[in-house]
Amino acid sequence: MATFFGEVVVAPSRAGVDDEEWAEEAREETPEDREIRRELEKKREIDVLWTVKSGASTESTADEPFACSKFIVAIGHNAAAFLSSFILDSVCWEVVGVVKLWNEWCRTSNTTTVLPTDSFCLFYRLISDPTVLLCQCSCYVAEDQQFQWLEKVFGCMQKEGLQVTILSTCPVADYKTQESTLTLPSPFLKALKTKEFKEPVCCPLLEQPNIVRDLPAAVLSYCQVWQIPAVLYQCYTDVIKLDTVTIEAFRPLLSTKILKSLVKDASESTKILKKLLTTNETHSNIYI
Repeated sequence: MATFFGEVVVAPSRAGVDDEEWAEEAREETPEDREIRRELEKKREIDVLWTVKSGASTESTADEPFACSKFIVAIGHNAAAFLSSFILDSVCWEVVGVVKLWNEWCRTSNTTTVLPTDSFCLFYRLISDPTVLLCQCSCYVAEDQQFQWLEKVFGCMQKEGLQVTILSTCPVADYKTQESTLTLPSPFLKALKTKEFKEPVCCPLLEQPNIVRDLPAAVLSYCQVWQIPAVLYQCYTDVIKLDTVTIEAFRPLLSTKILKSLVKDASESTKILKKLLTTNETHSNIYI
């Protein structure tokens, strides 16, 4: 209300403010709301269960980190399938850990018996050299869970002498170039590395202004901060499901120093790749 003639009075305005935003600002958090929020935060906590020391699974702690010289992380179904086809086998590798998590997109358990289409995150150790660790992570790790994943996984490893290799896939539509993405020979590989990684890479480096996202970016950033030599190989593909061509696109990595000594018999790899795809097709047909 004006106190004299000619005074400019600014009336309260809700212009530009959503009804939901207005209600949110007006509402105070109740004890019930806080309890729900705490329960949700607790539910979204990540548990990393290791079987490194004994036969029983125990939740990991960073009190006694174990030695690790090579850590290979495959993120996504196709990257995980590549490791299953060309690196992993039950004779040379053993399961030593599993990640339990829950979010809006997926839920994992502590089981180590999984299908290629399942959401899972498992850790394997090379029996002949226990300092070589491998991770298959086909589950979605939400943005608010990525820091937990990094702290609980890397917190268990000695960072001195550690080298990290990350494999992931990304839609070719996300690749920024002056050319049309329709003319690109999809799938194709690009590499991004930390300052400390000095070895040659097996494909061209990722050009600006392209960026990486989600867990692959989080792992690479963590390595950059901790000065850990690390390289990310990102496969740009136009197929989102488990796909032979996308899996085969990772083949150049088999000639890299870190993977060269881990490659298994080629004929065995072909059999396993066919088996993975057959299992995937059978599982998918259930829902048709």
